[in-house]
Order: sequence, then structure tokens, then C-alpha cells
Amino acid sequence: MSLHACQPFCQQCRIPFDCASRASCPVLPEPAANAWAELFVTPKSPAPQSPQVAKGATMTKPRFDVLTIGNAIVDIIAPISPGFLEREGMQKGIMHLIDESRAESLYAKMPLQKQQISGGSAANTAAGVASLGGRAAFVGKVNDDVLGDFFANDLAAAGVHYQTQRLRNGEATARSMILITPDGERTMNTYLGACHQLTEADIDEHQIGAATITFMEGFLWDPPEAKKAFLKAAHYAHKHGRTVAFTLSDPFCVSRYRNEFLELIRSGTVDVLLANIHELLSLYQTGDLRDAVRQLKENVPLAAVTMGSDGAMAVRRNEEVSISAYPVAKVVDVTGAGDLFASGFLLGISTGLDPAKALRLGCSSASEVITHIGARPEANLEIYVKRQGILDAPLPLAL
Repeated sequence: MSLHACQPFCQQCRIPFDCASRASCPVLPEPAANAWAELFVTPKSPAPQSPQVAKGATMTKPRFDVLTIGNAIVDIIAPISPGFLEREGMQKGIMHLIDESRAESLYAKMPLQKQQISGGSAANTAAGVASLGGRAAFVGKVNDDVLGDFFANDLAAAGVHYQTQRLRNGEATARSMILITPDGERTMNTYLGACHQLTEADIDEHQIGAATITFMEGFLWDPPEAKKAFLKAAHYAHKHGRTVAFTLSDPFCVSRYRNEFLELIRSGTVDVLLANIHELLSLYQTGDLRDAVRQLKENVPLAAVTMGSDGAMAVRRNEEVSISAYPVAKVVDVTGAGDLFASGFLLGISTGLDPAKALRLGCSSASEVITHIGARPEANLEIYVKRQGILDAPLPLAL
């Protein structure tokens, strides 16, 4: 089954209508049939109001369900002996930021049996959307070098549209060398390079306007030019009546940019916020989840909060719903769990599912990626969620 999102948005709130609620809104055109929405038609209360769409916004049929913006990184994964870490002076289980010279040297010393994959949090989310049968695009910066070629080709092979102009005569393509010891511990060495060179010039209005949801990762909030690029993308998305989503990415990102992140969501720049429980508590500087959720309801029209083995919750100003995690036989690697949750949740929202059912699609997608090494799905997620009964089983909800 292929997903085709033709889902329009309320002119007041920019959150997609599902098939049931659409009929009551006089400003919305008749949409084309949507596979997900047809299977999950459930009346729900109107989405909370957020800032107005720009005057003259065009509600053209979207080309992409989800467009993501983030760090373009090639993950290079290899098994190594504990002695390798000692010889290279690395602390086991730690992420080390390295420069280009160290990156080249370490790459040459890695075992020949290494695996390369186009990575980065937002790129992983885009790949997950494509695996679910959605239409995905990615915006991120690589160099016009060998690893840049690999990144672009690998992302294309995953079914993700990617056309960001390459960096020439600048920093090399970013890479994260992930060294796995026999006990499964991952030691990461990351060179950010070209991915931090994303600028406003890389944001194409027509591309952003053609995406139902534009989604950015908090990891890209460090470079000042990348901040400007995201704000420009958010402006274009709202100009065309689309939705803007943002993930807090990491508690350390939140601690560095707490006030800026709060301004993003309180100002209406962000319509949908994704976070895990630790990031959310850090954002509101509280140890009380109920207090954090209360503030979240006041700040953003829609949010999803992941809670590890306890599942996830969706929060709107007049609604809160939780869903249990999907059990797996063995958890092998949780690295991409949040990225793939975002894939399912955002695709669900973009195609008109209500938040509870979008949560379900997100948790199912995350359950696949934690069963193997690597942050990309190994199974076809569209088939995987069908086999899990995502389209027909009762919802495991806790209201």
C-alpha cells in the first residue's frame, strides 16, 4: 500500500483534518482518497488554534508527506577489539567530537569489514517515512566528495528525495565512526564538517511549500546560519499553509538553547513538538512530568513525548492520550528509536490520523529499529506495521 497525502489543513491551526472532521470546515476542498485516513476515520475535537496562515497561502496538493532538515552524516560502523580503543586513547561508550585530520586517520585504521550508511537524526526519520510508504524529502549539507556521493546515493536508494546543493572547496562530508566492542558497547567519533554549513540559500520555497510537514532536529541548532535556515523554512511552510515540526533531540541541546526552544514553540513557529521525557523535563526545568505536560499544553498545539519502555503520549490543549510500547523479543540497539518514532508519528499526522493512532504508528516503527544494530529499519516498515496489526488491532491506549 502506498501512502498519498492530499490532506488539507485548518486555516486557523495548520493541523491536518481527518476525513471525519473535514466535512464541518467550509474552507477546505474535497481531498483525494487517503489510504491511512480511510482506515482510521474517527471524529475528534478541533485542533487547538495557533497563529494564522499567511494571507494568500496556497493549498496546493503536497508532493511530500514529510520533509526533514538536519545534519547530513555518514555513519561508519565497525566491530573492533577492546585493545583498539586503548591504542587510540578513546574512552569506551563515549561520543568524541573530532576534527577532519583525526577523522581521516581513524577511518584509515578501522577494520575493512565496516558498514557505511547515510545517517543523521533527521535523515533517519526521512528514511523511515519512505520505508512506511510515505513520500519523504531531506535537506542537509554534504561536500562534493566521495562520502558526499555515498550519502546522496544511499539516501536515494532508501526512497528519499534529496537535492541540497553540495559544498565545494570547504569542509569534508560529516561522518560518525561507530566502534562496537564485543559486549555491544558503541564508542562514537564524530566529525561534523560540511553538515554545519547549511544556510538560508539551501532552503527552497517551492520544496518546503510542497511538504505537508517540515521537520527539523534540535541537533542543527548550534550553527547560527542553520538557525536562520530553519526559520526561513518555517516561514515558507506557514506561507503555504503547511505544518512545522521540531524535535528537541537531546537534553544537552535543551540545556544550551532552552530559552530559544521555548520561544520557538511559544511564538507559533513550531506547530508540533517531539521530545523524550528527559528532554521535556529539562525544557521546563522540573522533575514533575505532570507539571511539564501542563506547561506543554499551554505552549504548542500538538506534542508527542516518548517514554522508553513505557510507550509514548500525545498532548494537545484539550486532550492527552498515552499508548504502551510494542514489546520485542530482545532490545539490541536503541540508537534510532526516537528517529523512527518520529517517522511514524509525523507520517500519521500528515495523512490525517488522530494523535492516538499516529502514536501507534510511531511506536511500531520504533519497535523494529531497536531489534538490530543501526538507526535505519532493516525490514520494510510498511509490511512490518501490517504484520503487527497496526491497521486493525485494538488501540492499547491509557487515557
